[in-house]
Amino acid sequence: MKKDIEAKGDIKILVDHFYARVVEDPVIGYIFTETIKINWPKHLPVMYTFWENTLFYTGSYTGNPMVMHQKIHQLAHLTAEQFDRWVSLFCSSVDDLFEGEKADLAKQRAHSIAAIMKIKILG
Repeated sequence: MKKDIEAKGDIKILVDHFYARVVEDPVIGYIFTETIKINWPKHLPVMYTFWENTLFYTGSYTGNPMVMHQKIHQLAHLTAEQFDRWVSLFCSSVDDLFEGEKADLAKQRAHSIAAIMKIKILG
């Protein structure tokens, strides 16, 4: 039996696993590696804090992901398929590593985030 997501260390494991899959993905990987050429040492700690806040309500994340993704859309012309692929990779990453209440919440939040971004960015 897998354990649930219990602390920031678990979130770090999840986020690292997820992004390792993202960079190899033919549908969305190029956005990170070629289009925006993401600065991983800067981006990953932000994602750890984002997901820690999302799952544990720490109040530690202060960014605005919508604005950033709108800028990415201007460069990459994001599609619904790409948002769906992001959700699929995230949820399967959760399932690879964890199970339980927080794991389910992480997947639910990923679906919600993608749905809101699709509406606000793609119309």
